[in-house]
Amino acid sequence: MADVRIGCQTFTWEMLGEGFNGGPDDLLDAIAAGGYGGIEITDTMIGAYGSQPEAFARALDARGLALVAFTFSSASGFTEIDEVERDLETARRWANFAARFPGAVLSMGSATVMSGGPREEKFRIAAEVYNRASEIGSIAGIEVAVHPSSHHDTLLFDRADYDALFKLLDPASVGWVPDTGHILRGGMDMLDTLRTHAARIRYLHLKDVDATGTWAMLGRGACDVPAVIAEAAKAPGFNGWLVLEEESEEAASDPARAVRTNRETMRRFVS
Repeated sequence: MADVRIGCQTFTWEMLGEGFNGGPDDLLDAIAAGGYGGIEITDTMIGAYGSQPEAFARALDARGLALVAFTFSSASGFTEIDEVERDLETARRWANFAARFPGAVLSMGSATVMSGGPREEKFRIAAEVYNRASEIGSIAGIEVAVHPSSHHDTLLFDRADYDALFKLLDPASVGWVPDTGHILRGGMDMLDTLRTHAARIRYLHLKDVDATGTWAMLGRGACDVPAVIAEAAKAPGFNGWLVLEEESEEAASDPARAVRTNRETMRRFVS
């Protein structure tokens, strides 16, 4: 476990919506103060740094943080044929941004709201976007990975959905960011899912839920954190980053305190 590193995801702050009046520097300060070594930031939270990668690099360096990943999604959920080219242009923009940061991964979300139509077609379109985005990432010199979500009308909810999409993705170039909270909410066997698609794992999102599928603070729910870490560590492409993301009621009211608490909780499992 010597190579395991702990990062923090900024979606936790997005839950505040208009209640968040800060900016990316406030996130960097809170994450550094919480004891994290890295940050995974979203296109929503990057702010003015989105057009200033060198300035963002300096801001990270000043706080001793690494960029673990840059995450973006699309209103199309990457499932609308008319939006494919626009989604790929967005992927190109953020791939070039993330390429400034050695080792950073470009993480692409999955659909959480979809228009009507056969699910098989949605899988096909999403696979086209992810596969072509991975080619864009290769040109920029970064890896691209899919981050499934269990929210709302999602494309990727249960094991059958994961298997259906992954068989359409280039196994050599499109990675996966397993999210323990979303896996549990989808009713999946955690360790079997990780083992089956281990070759795709790039880094790991750690979140927790209780027995009803309600978000819980890390270590207070159903997630067997040590077992998950041990399984991810076996994956050949795992880069060592464990990224904590918190969506519980505690985080929705005070994200900075929640991520501090989760970092302290993680000290029970890794230093």
